[in-house]
Amino acid sequence: MDTADHTGPAPRLGLRELKKQRTRDALLHAALELFTSQGYERTTVDEITEAVDVSQRTFFRYFAGKEEAALFTQRLTESHFVAAVRERPPHEAPLEVLRRSVLESWDTIGEAIEAVIPIELHMRTLRLIESTPALLAVNLRRSAELEEEIAQVIAEREGLDLDADPRPRVAVAAFSGVMRVTSRLWGQGEDIGVEGIRELTASYLSHVGPALAETWRRE
Repeated sequence: MDTADHTGPAPRLGLRELKKQRTRDALLHAALELFTSQGYERTTVDEITEAVDVSQRTFFRYFAGKEEAALFTQRLTESHFVAAVRERPPHEAPLEVLRRSVLESWDTIGEAIEAVIPIELHMRTLRLIESTPALLAVNLRRSAELEEEIAQVIAEREGLDLDADPRPRVAVAAFSGVMRVTSRLWGQGEDIGVEGIRELTASYLSHVGPALAETWRRE
């Protein structure tokens, strides 16, 4: 049996790894500033590398292209959300797991984002994704993959066979639909802060149960 102590702090990065991380973060920061200030389509890789004073070869060492840079912190938040879903208490119902996980993620993601770029820049980038057709299309395709991943996690929590029981996919699809609506509405509003999107998300998720189970017509 492994008796090693795994509770200590994570090992610190060596100087070479730290330098690589700083270069990646500098490129990411420059790319997102340019994307959000002058537009994703109008920004070139040359402009990004010139802002950091590195070569194109260096840029492509860290990112497959502009698209990957533009969606980098969004992917970080997705991983954060999946981890939150996995860690929810086993007694919680699936939709409650999803609701609590996304709200918890908005409460805790700031530190992870700030380790890479300012949170304000991340929020502006989310607006950029919503308003840029090419990025939105890629993000929606990724959302479908994420839904399947989350459905599998929910099925495992509930002890279900995902291919035999449709409920995990149905629950995740309902949740994801609400998330897409809130993202679009937040993207059209004036409040670009974390608290604004969190409050909107909480409000809409609180209506999922009544919207699905109750009659809306007033007699």
